Amino acid sequence: MALSIPQPLEIRKLGNGKRKVLALHCTLAHSGAWKGLVAEMDSEIEVTATDMFNHGLSPDWDGQGDFQDRMARAAVATLTEPVDVIGHSFGASIAMRVAVLFPELVRSLTMIESVYFAIVKKDRPELVEASMRSSAPFYNAMEAGDVELGARLFNGGWGGGVGESWEEMPEHRRAAMIRGAQIVPACSPALLDDIHNLLEPGKLQSLNLPVLLMRGGNTADIIAAVNDGFAEYLPDARNVVVEGAGHMLPISHPAETADHLRQLFTEVPA
Repeated sequence: MALSIPQPLEIRKLGNGKRKVLALHCTLAHSGAWKGLVAEMDSEIEVTATDMFNHGLSPDWDGQGDFQDRMARAAVATLTEPVDVIGHSFGASIAMRVAVLFPELVRSLTMIESVYFAIVKKDRPELVEASMRSSAPFYNAMEAGDVELGARLFNGGWGGGVGESWEEMPEHRRAAMIRGAQIVPACSPALLDDIHNLLEPGKLQSLNLPVLLMRGGNTADIIAAVNDGFAEYLPDARNVVVEGAGHMLPISHPAETADHLRQLFTEVPA
């Protein structure tokens, strides 16, 4: 049953297939980011693609509660039946939270380039420290109130060269990224500190569903470590690499992403 959420998300329906999918985009993007992937699988899947708060046509976040938790519950409120859940980057962390909170609504879970850094914090702290050092200019800009600089730095660091440079970007697209960047600091507690205790013994191990972990071959070392960490925690996980791709692989490599999803879906009856 769909939940009643004070802040509803804007959704976009994509694809003409029978298999129902929920897709959760990365930060600074919007639901249209899945168009390339859906074009590869148009006759196979019907996607409910959400716009995250502060993104696309969804409202701004009201600042209440934890952002990841609010997003997970708002995303589930769009569902009326079990689906395959796909998430990219921060969207992958939301997808994981959906699977933990509402396993009865999740047939399979796909996490692409997850940024759930908490999973490597204990065994590979140097990777988290290096990531935080590289992100320091972004956080410094945000703390100083220069959100435009923050958005430009964030997009340059995670955009992976997909699309135009900041200078070439149309004004409306820059404005959308500036709006989206405002929620990034609110994502850190869940991603870095595991405030919802997803890594406590038995929590992820109890997920009785197939999981697809995907990353690009050219991605950051910490992303590879995150996927390797999840592969150890999750009882039914496959860990795949798309060579030649970076962080934005579902956008830059939709055909390869679709191939891996097809393999997963053939093993999971709809």
